[in-house]
Amino acid sequence: MERAALPAWDGDVAAARALQETLAREVRIEDDYPNPPRRIAGFDVGFEDEGATTRAAAVLLDADSLQPLRQEVARIPTRMPYIPGLLSFRELPALLAALDALGEAPDLVFVDGHGIAHPRGLGIAAHFGVVTGLPSIGVAKIVLVGRHDEPGPQRGDRAPLLYRGRTIAQVLRSKPRCRPLIVSPGHRVSMDSALALTLRCLRGYRLPEPTRLADRLTSRRDRR
Repeated sequence: MERAALPAWDGDVAAARALQETLAREVRIEDDYPNPPRRIAGFDVGFEDEGATTRAAAVLLDADSLQPLRQEVARIPTRMPYIPGLLSFRELPALLAALDALGEAPDLVFVDGHGIAHPRGLGIAAHFGVVTGLPSIGVAKIVLVGRHDEPGPQRGDRAPLLYRGRTIAQVLRSKPRCRPLIVSPGHRVSMDSALALTLRCLRGYRLPEPTRLADRLTSRRDRR
């Protein structure tokens, strides 16, 4: 599956988009994860050396306490340029390397990025879920596609993100006076559970703990 879902980059944008549409049909948007989960993980990606190196962070947490148990950073040569809508092909190899470095498969993963809230239904969280088989949730900071009303100002207020007549995410106010997050299922998680699990992982910050801790590693704020 990994080889078929992540072929060597040859510059063929049309072929990559067609592959996204094929892989999107493998995405399952219903609950099929250990409930309650025992271990969860957060993933995020950044770049070094003016984009020549892709840096992916993985943080493993206890699902009940949200205390971090292990963290890993993987660095690999960047495989392709940034192309809108094809970000998962650029970031996924480093994410898979970070997952391997953890040495333990989590019950559920949060990925900084979109799940199905993508023009072809295959954001990085969905692509990651299909390739690994792991239940996944996408938590993104900006809208990629679709329209929504502004959610209320309080923590937990939300509004559906609509695209082509269907709800593809929930726009969630995770913290008062902060820009909302876009929460969408990636794979083996329903829309309702993606939202509920994200709310459960909030600890007073804008981002849920799994991706907040991973973001600290990729942005190197942990060094400060």
